[in-house]
Amino acid sequence: MKAFLILEDGTVFEGQHIGADRTIISEIVFNTSMAGYLEVLTDPSYAGQAVCMTYPLIGNYGICKADMESGKPWPDGFIVRELSRIPSNFRCDGTIQEFLEENNVPGIAGIDTRALTKILREKGTMNGMITTDENYNLEAIIPELKKYTTGKVVEKVTCAEKYTIEGAKNLSDNGPISGSAMFNREAYESGVVEKRPSNVRTLNGAGLKVALLDLGAKKNIAASLAARGCEVTVYPALTSAEEILAGKPDGIMLSNGPGDPKECTSIIEEIKKLYASDTTIFAICLGHQLMALANNADTHKMKYGHRGGNHPVKDLSTGKVYISSQNHGYVVDPDTMPAGIAEPAFENVNDKTNEGLKYLGKNIFTVQFHPEACPGPQDSSYLFDRFIDMMKGGNADA
Repeated sequence: MKAFLILEDGTVFEGQHIGADRTIISEIVFNTSMAGYLEVLTDPSYAGQAVCMTYPLIGNYGICKADMESGKPWPDGFIVRELSRIPSNFRCDGTIQEFLEENNVPGIAGIDTRALTKILREKGTMNGMITTDENYNLEAIIPELKKYTTGKVVEKVTCAEKYTIEGAKNLSDNGPISGSAMFNREAYESGVVEKRPSNVRTLNGAGLKVALLDLGAKKNIAASLAARGCEVTVYPALTSAEEILAGKPDGIMLSNGPGDPKECTSIIEEIKKLYASDTTIFAICLGHQLMALANNADTHKMKYGHRGGNHPVKDLSTGKVYISSQNHGYVVDPDTMPAGIAEPAFENVNDKTNEGLKYLGKNIFTVQFHPEACPGPQDSSYLFDRFIDMMKGGNADA
């Protein structure tokens, strides 16, 4: 069946329909990862967007449910050059086509994704429609595309109620590790596999309690803490600061999430209270942006964002460069941060945008990238150990 991708500038791509047969309007973004398409599909930060994968062949290892970052896919649509319909992987639980159909996600294959990506890089991220309607009316569609906004999507992706994840009790709880060279096939087939960071071989967080504010959290954030021995209590995004602090956490984690951070007005007000509490805080992605907004700094939408597993970031305290996984379309303007509140801690090597902040006089640090992700190297997972050291009385420079 034919399918069409229509951009708000009037560009039309014709390809083949994949996934669910329905029409969607969404923000069109691209991801440069060569693998990890299931993690992309199940990342809640993609809510309200349709994702174009720049790597030309997607789906060759099928769907491995142990690698999912949440319980379902979140993008409105999926765009690929070629979809592999015969996957090869002993862990495969099905094809990507079946996964898209089961979860009502429409998509398009067979288009020139390189040309689409160049358009988005040159003109900036724009809205688009995926449809199988060959009788579409371009003049009527363009105004509808221009009106679309992602809106307040954090409320859609957060958990319904709080829950607790117990920390690992011994080192054997650090594995087996799914999706890595250390993968244990026997353990997988026995059904005991959980996604855990492959370089965790310490319980330095044993006895510590972490409150994780779920703004659209990927599973591996809580898993990275639990694998180090921390007890993690996950709270819905609209939870009051008073309730979180009443649990007497040793530290607070603000997670990743979707949408424009300035839409999260009520959450920002609660983060102001968390900031004032002097509790140790570590924030990732959207959480990083919201902490900055809570301190009267500004954010702005990027031309086409950072999405992929190959973004270099520099730790300004050491000069070391790490390869990071990223997924964001907004960025903090560090120059707008009031004097004496925070200073830049990480910088993007490619475009010099801010990738992290250290808050002065506070046990708080935030990063724009994803230290819990495993795009191949796990360069920045040490930040979880830094967070644990801070909860034990260390500082953000440790």
